[in-house]
Amino acid sequence: MSNLSQQDPSIRLDRASLSAFVLMVLIGGSNAVAVRFSNLELPPFWGAATRFVATALIFWLVIFSRRLPLPKGRALIGALLFGFLSVGASYAFLYWALVHVQAGLSMVILALGPLLTFFFAWAHGLEAFRWRGLLGSLLAFGGIFIGVGGEIGTTVAVTPLLALLAGAACIAEGSIVFKLFPKSEPLVTNALAVSTGALVLVVVSVMAGEPRPLPATPTTWAAFLYLVFIGSVVLFYLYLYVLDRWTASGTSYAFLLFPVSAVVVGAWLAGEVVSPRFLLGGLLVLLGVWVGALAPEKSGRQGVTGGDVG
Repeated sequence: MSNLSQQDPSIRLDRASLSAFVLMVLIGGSNAVAVRFSNLELPPFWGAATRFVATALIFWLVIFSRRLPLPKGRALIGALLFGFLSVGASYAFLYWALVHVQAGLSMVILALGPLLTFFFAWAHGLEAFRWRGLLGSLLAFGGIFIGVGGEIGTTVAVTPLLALLAGAACIAEGSIVFKLFPKSEPLVTNALAVSTGALVLVVVSVMAGEPRPLPATPTTWAAFLYLVFIGSVVLFYLYLYVLDRWTASGTSYAFLLFPVSAVVVGAWLAGEVVSPRFLLGGLLVLLGVWVGALAPEKSGRQGVTGGDVG
């Protein structure tokens, strides 16, 4: 086992965790396609708010039916902070920025997520500084830039770029908060987090003066239902499942693979062309994920170590 794995026995590179990680990447990439359809009809803050209100209701129905206990003390505070950062603040920044910034540039900025998580985890004393983790993050970021950098326009306002960076930082810090506070049952943590985030988004929508309609067309309803049941309920459960078993920086590599998944799903469903440049960038992203998160780590004094996922 690696040094990090010895410090935290819950970190493990098993088949179930890897399967959950792969499924999380596929769903996360599909979400980008579904959000495009949703945003054609619903205002961004309100679209995100309705999605998470419905998601929260589903989680609470499951909790009450199973009579799961609610956390108290620091565990409750941790779940609420996690929801405020990872759902409320992050989606408020991201949904607003995506109205003003093209998809290619947004992917490049969001690709900074693992780098931010890496440095935040080190700053909090949650993970040791590792040059391999930094190298993997830089390789993967370079792959995203090669793959979608050609879509970047020449004139982009600074404020939306800062909003994208703030959204990525909120997601990164949210994963650190989850690790620092006592853990609850994943369904309960998700219910509290999504409820907190939904409340934040409703307040932001009201402050922004958005109209607040319900979906009207079958296409928007289909996108909305997918985002609620698969893109939120299933995705968030998988995210906490992996985050509970891997390090925060290792789990964050999913956000680098989301754009790759999004382009593949877009090519499948919408007939979008996958360019050789994107294939080259995608391979570099996969190499960065392997180097920084999944490859076994060797130690000069201890020999070959087990899988280091963070």
